[in-house]
Amino acid sequence: MNNANEQQSLTRRLRIVGIGALIIALSAAAWGIASRAGAGVRLKHWTEERALPTVALIELTRTKSSEELVLPGTLRAYIDAPIYARVSGYLKRWYVDIGAQVKEGQLLAEIETPELDQQLLQAKADLATARANEHLSASTSARWAKMLESDSVPRQEADEKAGDYEAKKAIVAAAEANVARLEATYSFKRIVAPFAGVVTARRTDVGALINAGAGAGQELFRVADTHKARVYVDIPQTYAGEVRQGTTALLRVPERPGETFGAVVTDTSASISENSRTMLVELVADNSKGELLAGSYVDVSFKLAPQQGVLRLPISALLFRRDGLEVATLGPGNKVKMKSITLGRDFGTEMEVLTGLTSSDRVIDSPPDSLVNGDEVRVAESAPAAPRAAPAG
Repeated sequence: MNNANEQQSLTRRLRIVGIGALIIALSAAAWGIASRAGAGVRLKHWTEERALPTVALIELTRTKSSEELVLPGTLRAYIDAPIYARVSGYLKRWYVDIGAQVKEGQLLAEIETPELDQQLLQAKADLATARANEHLSASTSARWAKMLESDSVPRQEADEKAGDYEAKKAIVAAAEANVARLEATYSFKRIVAPFAGVVTARRTDVGALINAGAGAGQELFRVADTHKARVYVDIPQTYAGEVRQGTTALLRVPERPGETFGAVVTDTSASISENSRTMLVELVADNSKGELLAGSYVDVSFKLAPQQGVLRLPISALLFRRDGLEVATLGPGNKVKMKSITLGRDFGTEMEVLTGLTSSDRVIDSPPDSLVNGDEVRVAESAPAAPRAAPAG
């Protein structure tokens, strides 16, 4: 009897243990299924979040202070003249070299002109012959005129003598003009400075064959007046209306860092080049100390009047689309809204926005080219400021 009771008790305990183990197994299975389902939901949500483009927003600013427009320019001498020979021959001697300061009319070189010398001698001989013939014709005409008064000779012959005298006078005048022409040409044997300045080039030497004229001959010297400097700048069409005669500017040259030179706009081309869409502007700067060298590159800085309240936008926010220039803005629900804009002045890293945006618009910086209207995006969190290093003790 006791054995039967013990057997029943053992069977009951085994059944309870089995049911408990089954319950535990079912609970573990249910927990595993539930956790895997939750992980799948979380993974799906994480994947969907990561699939959204992450964008950064930029803050629009307004133009308040005056703006600086810096453009490249080229320095030129105030007057720069190439010197050519007016007569042909051989260079006899030169008196100045590059860098020499010369005065107006100072002798630069001399040319030997043997052919011209002979032409001048022949012209003078022809003039002497013409004057002798004129003198003889004058005396003959005078005698015939006296004989005509007494009716000793026919009037026809007397008129012929008078006409011959007039012709001889004309020949003398022509001979004198020819001598004067050759003497004027003869004076060009001496090459002189046309104005006070500095010799910037010498391209000839003793014994060199000299051909007359700028077309046939080579440049002998170049003289420049550098007491003032001319500066030529191409102004973009956007700023053409803001730069006019009297506008001041500052010049900076690479070889003199930290120094500036004042300049004033003296002339403009008053037209826009079709090729470059720029307007040529000429400025003049004082160069009495000779610090500005002709031919140099120079940065020309203009102070432009501000356009109050005009929005400015970094160029990194611009999108060039088929329909024109656009920017991507962030609308309700983090949905993208594309807006067409009109740009104004270009400041290098920023552009003025004339139409299409308001100060309340949230503009996306560096938007992906694939963004279109209605796309949902995720706004990147601002990076926390880096902690400052403790001062060295």
